[in-house]
Amino acid sequence: MITSRISSKSQTTVPQAVRNALGLREGDELVYDIRDGRVTLTKARSAVQDDPFATFNEWDSEADRRAYADL
Repeated sequence: MITSRISSKSQTTVPQAVRNALGLREGDELVYDIRDGRVTLTKARSAVQDDPFATFNEWDSEADRRAYADL
C-alpha cells in the first residue's frame, strides 16, 4: 500500500510509484472520481492543442530544443 500525508495547507505529494504508474509529469492535471466513499485518481486527458506543429513530435527532442533555442 502506498500512502502520503496531508499538510496543514491540505496539500500532498503524489508518490513516485503513482506518478510512474500514471505517467505523470510536471504540469499534468489529475481527475478525482468520488463514488461510494472511494476516490479514483487518474491522469486527465490533455485537451487538443491549438499548436499546428504539435503533431511533428519527432522533431521535439532535447537535442532539437538545444539546437534551435536561439532561433
